[in-house]
Amino acid sequence: MAIPKQVQQILDDEQIRYRVADVSDSLERPPKSATAVSVVLEDDKGQLQIICPRDHMIDLEKMNEKLGRKLMAISYRSLQKLYSNHGLEVLPAIPQLTGLPALVENSLLRNEFIYIDSGTQHQYIKVKDDEFKRITGNATFMDITTPVREIHQRFPQVEDDIQDITNAVENFTSLRIKQRLEQTIEIPPLPETAQKIIQLRVDPNADIHHLIEVVEKDPSLAAQVVSWAASPYYAAPGKIRSIEDAVIRVLGFDLVINLAIGLSLGKTLNPPKNEPEGFTPYWKQAAYCSLAVEGMVRKIPPKQRPELGLAYLGGLLHNFGYLVLAFVFPPHLELINRYREANPHINYVDIERHVLGVSRDQIGGWLMQIWDMPDEVAKAIRYQNDIEYVSTHAEYAYLLYIASQMLCKHGIGDGLDEPIPEHMFNTLSLTPGEAEEAITNLIEKSEAVENLYMTFNSVA
Repeated sequence: MAIPKQVQQILDDEQIRYRVADVSDSLERPPKSATAVSVVLEDDKGQLQIICPRDHMIDLEKMNEKLGRKLMAISYRSLQKLYSNHGLEVLPAIPQLTGLPALVENSLLRNEFIYIDSGTQHQYIKVKDDEFKRITGNATFMDITTPVREIHQRFPQVEDDIQDITNAVENFTSLRIKQRLEQTIEIPPLPETAQKIIQLRVDPNADIHHLIEVVEKDPSLAAQVVSWAASPYYAAPGKIRSIEDAVIRVLGFDLVINLAIGLSLGKTLNPPKNEPEGFTPYWKQAAYCSLAVEGMVRKIPPKQRPELGLAYLGGLLHNFGYLVLAFVFPPHLELINRYREANPHINYVDIERHVLGVSRDQIGGWLMQIWDMPDEVAKAIRYQNDIEYVSTHAEYAYLLYIASQMLCKHGIGDGLDEPIPEHMFNTLSLTPGEAEEAITNLIEKSEAVENLYMTFNSVA
């Protein structure tokens, strides 16, 4: 694909020597430390273009203290208008393009060659460090970021999660610290319906009629199950007239029992009302991720296939820790959201650990254990962003990671557009092509999925 015209014009006018690298079909990406990302921040004093390496997080507090400002990311609408005005898909680290004053992280100049987004997805302009200085013109160079590796060095083992959560509560809330962690963060108890369904799940004598009986006693859940079964996504022949009809004729015991657990847990905590612009709402993520995981599992050979119901449930609850963050740390979720808006190139786990000292994945995984959910689900949620995890039930975490990364290419969820490690596919006995096909099939049914999302959304 060609470089956007305005970018090409600046490069020609400045007589910049460069090479174009297109990595859209390659697992090989430029080194993150040498790849310049660019965001626009603003406050009441005006706008500023920030340029930093892809493996560094813009530290809003550190930067604003140095500058004596209160910068935060421009609105999603303003960013989309900026892209549209200049014919861009991403914002290149070329201040002349925006005409804004620029601030550049010093560490970029430690590289002999620097890669700049061309303005087209997956296409980079490779320049020498001296050419990069010319491109950035009168920009100010200073230390304004935190290397992600420093956050990773503090990344805990699962046995450290309880201490991290406790420390975060002590440091960031006014709650009275109590001896038991369950009391400390005051999470609502597991809903009665969810308790009954979980008991059914582990009861070898439970059958469809036991499940129908539990679902029918919860009017809200019953309505959700019927709506789900009647969705165009499943294209069931005829009208769905009852819970029994939905379970026996369309969805099946396994899907309904896991759907019911996910919906019941979702009712314990409401998504925040002030989710950041441009980010996928909680229940929309839940719908897409669970269906993406379901589609991928069905492509895995039966003998190597993870349990479909547990994989689906992991997808449905993969972001549950976010609801807990919103419930326990409401003022600080605002700060996390500001960091996410200013650092779209950084994984939310690193941002949350930087701001709070604990991530939603840690909290979500821990809570699944407290509620005696299957270990496969707890591990999947806890390790869904840990590409080095290779221990118990890793295959469930890999499914969530692959789904998140692939869905993000379609503007859905919190994943990053990064290569997926080959060992994940090998462990799952799944090829990248098969995974892509599952996601493509899902996206092709996006209108039906959106209807399912609205069904989920009405739970709250």
